[in-house]
Formats: sequence, C-alpha cells, structure tokens
Amino acid sequence: MKWVYLFLAIGSEILGTLSLRASDGFSKQKWLIPLALGYSLSLYLLSQSLKLGMPVGVGYAIWSGIGVILIALFAKIIWNDPLTLFMLIGFVLIIAGVVIVEIGTKRI
Repeated sequence: MKWVYLFLAIGSEILGTLSLRASDGFSKQKWLIPLALGYSLSLYLLSQSLKLGMPVGVGYAIWSGIGVILIALFAKIIWNDPLTLFMLIGFVLIIAGVVIVEIGTKRI
C-alpha cells in the first residue's frame, strides 16, 4: 500500500505543478484550486507512504525524480516546453540515482 500512496502522491504533485504553470503566475485564478488540492493531497499521500514504512530517502527520491521527469514530458506535450537531448540524459541520470538510492536501502 505504501507504493500505491507514493504513486498517487506523484500524480497529485504533477497536477499541482501543471496547474501552477497553467495559472500563469496566479493570474488565471481557476487553476488555484487544482494547484492547492494537488500539492496538499500530494504531501498527505507522501506522508501516508512514509507512515507505512517507506524510507524517507527512497520515497522522496522517487517522488521528486519521477515528478520532474513526468512534468517535463507533460509540459512538452501541453505547452511545447523544451525537451532537449541533455534533458533526456539528465532524466536517465535521475532514474539511475533513484535506483541507486533504492538499492542502497537493501542489506547486502
């Protein structure tokens, strides 16, 4: 269940961040509700994942790393934000870092 909470937290964080962009510096107020709900729900769900035993380093690494990658991909699709080769290399490095953090929690 901790993984379910974590992935729901990631989805909520993506909603919050995309709503932040859509709000255009808070000038489009209709986006403030999904922004606040997305971020609030994300933090709540992340806390529930941690409560169920997810190591904080692993949970936060996955939450932030996957969030960064998916937000960049959605922003490319929605607003045609840049998505360069260097960014893709960075995404690979983020994934590698998250995997290393996860492996580091296992006792060898």
